[in-house]
Amino acid sequence: MSGPDVFGVLAVDSGGSSPLPETMPSILTLTVNPTVDICCDFDRLADIGKTRARVRSVAAGGGGINVARDVSRLGGRATAVHTAGREVGQRLNRLLDEEGVDHLPLGIAGETREAFVLFETESRRSYHIVPPGPRLDASEGERLLDTLGRAAGSHRYVVASGSLPSGLPDAFYAAVARRVKEAGARLVLDTSGRALRESLHECVFLRRCNNHEAASLAGRAVRSFDDARAVNESLLASGTTEIAVTTLGELGALCSTRHGHTELRVPPLPGEPLSDAGAGDAMVAALTLRLAAGDDPVEACALGVAVAAAAVLTPDTEPFDREVAESLYPAVRMKRQAGS
Repeated sequence: MSGPDVFGVLAVDSGGSSPLPETMPSILTLTVNPTVDICCDFDRLADIGKTRARVRSVAAGGGGINVARDVSRLGGRATAVHTAGREVGQRLNRLLDEEGVDHLPLGIAGETREAFVLFETESRRSYHIVPPGPRLDASEGERLLDTLGRAAGSHRYVVASGSLPSGLPDAFYAAVARRVKEAGARLVLDTSGRALRESLHECVFLRRCNNHEAASLAGRAVRSFDDARAVNESLLASGTTEIAVTTLGELGALCSTRHGHTELRVPPLPGEPLSDAGAGDAMVAALTLRLAAGDDPVEACALGVAVAAAAVLTPDTEPFDREVAESLYPAVRMKRQAGS
């Protein structure tokens, strides 16, 4: 299937018809540790005294919430399961309601965190400042698993994305994988650190790692497609995933299945990269949406590369430009690795 035809399914046609078939299954996402993202820009960060900043946006954030938003932006349907605590949690819920994102909040005792995305206009540098978030107790974790398990029964794909707050076991995502499997759904997992390592005790449908996360698994730097292949082969051979996707920043991504490995290279960008905040979530949203539509993993991953490339052209966590993503998609170069 050609690139333009695949992306064309996502775009509303000239007749104004539905961008996706009405039978398209909704995607469920999980955000255990969401944020309210406050995005500001300023001319230059002062060493002494005050830096006068302009608030660009305030939005609900966190891995799974970002994925749900991006699925909707691409014409799909998504529901976000997430925690919400105290005053900031109420603001998070209100922001999602105002944005029209379908969501299932679970109230917790701790305060939902606020994160800050800062953009210095003179240097064109972006800074993402993220506190650890509230502590969840065991009962809150169990209630979250129960909520997810009930909702997963009516969804074919579940995306769990983001970090874990303190209080939950590092193996929490392994428990998520079991609940999703019991519900008959497929899990797409995107996490890092100890949560990533402990999740390896359960098989998931697809794992997405960036080069830093892949390096933590390999115990060495992951800079090239060959480096990514070694990581993906290890994940596949261990039986912890059916599809392994490792992203390599400006290079692109390597998509690996039992049928082999395919390099997907980022096309030349029509502008200067401004921020990678949210690019990984945008990629996961696009590839999961296309998997749900019936695409093979490589085609789905190609769209993910194009959407992620469009996302880095926007400052802070601003949404990607769909027209830019559509223009980049046909230029994503796919190459089957030799010997695979």
